[in-house]
Amino acid sequence: MPAVMADPLTLPRLPRLPEEGTGWRRVAKVVTAKRHVEGEGFQVRRPFPGIDLSLADPFLLLDHMGAVEYAPGEAKGTPWHPHRGFETVTYIIDGAFQHQDTTGGGGLIADGATQWMTAASGIQHIEQPPPDLVAKGGLFHGVQLWVNLPRSQKWVPPRYQDIKARDVRLLAADDGSSLVRIIAGSLAGFDGPGVTYTPINYLHATVAPGGRLTLPWPREFNALVYVLSGRGTAGVEEAPVEEGQLAIFGGSHHQGSEDGLVVRAAAEQPQASANGWEILVLGGLPIREPIARYGPFVMNTREEIVQAFEDFQAGRMGTIPAEAIPHRSSEDEPLTP
Repeated sequence: MPAVMADPLTLPRLPRLPEEGTGWRRVAKVVTAKRHVEGEGFQVRRPFPGIDLSLADPFLLLDHMGAVEYAPGEAKGTPWHPHRGFETVTYIIDGAFQHQDTTGGGGLIADGATQWMTAASGIQHIEQPPPDLVAKGGLFHGVQLWVNLPRSQKWVPPRYQDIKARDVRLLAADDGSSLVRIIAGSLAGFDGPGVTYTPINYLHATVAPGGRLTLPWPREFNALVYVLSGRGTAGVEEAPVEEGQLAIFGGSHHQGSEDGLVVRAAAEQPQASANGWEILVLGGLPIREPIARYGPFVMNTREEIVQAFEDFQAGRMGTIPAEAIPHRSSEDEPLTP
């Protein structure tokens, strides 16, 4: 797993949270991701939607892609498609993906890099494995997270952030045994590189086998832990969670100074997790607004969804670059509008 590895003993450490006086969040629910087929035919595991989205607010969707060892010719992506009303965040742990959008954003996302696309008022994009991965095959592992935008920001101009692996903020657990990568948000005064409209934390942690990781957590944020590989427990009650499962923490009822999350890696891990238990830790400030969703559009009302389709069909969500349009011979039937 090349996604930004480092020796935790050389990194700044998270503070040790007091056992007494910390509002330890308890796990409210554990969800097993369901399998879906996306794009041109690649399989994903999706823990949400499929649950009450208020439990994940401000997040809308999480797709876990891989880990998979592609044979030559097997790797697939997505065709050009539109989005409006939210942000897509694609984090590539192993392998690579190419992104291109109608604002000119894009590039190669590989081995610990993140592309953060704010669709907002409307955009089209395409995501494809690079030709080398298609031709030769290889390991691929990544996740895509959809982050909702509040009503007041659904109409801001689209933007693109290219977050290199070297930009991610690295921290160690309080005992120096585990590695925490901050992609976006803030943890114990340390900030990640992702610029967000909606206040969130997005972390990737490698918890040493048998290790315990505690994280200070904003009281007003939801909290989710998704297992990328390996097994462990979440919460002070030690609810078991393994690869493809999501632990949803309940809200805070503590009167003390701060909240905390605790997870523990199993001492014995499968071979794929020999370096440690791999988890995503997500949370954010709930938006608590009505959600109208259809396909690639997420708005507040049905009327806004209808408008999104009309705007897309009228060409108001960007123009696909000419070089991306397939060649057609003069003998082909004419293109329909």
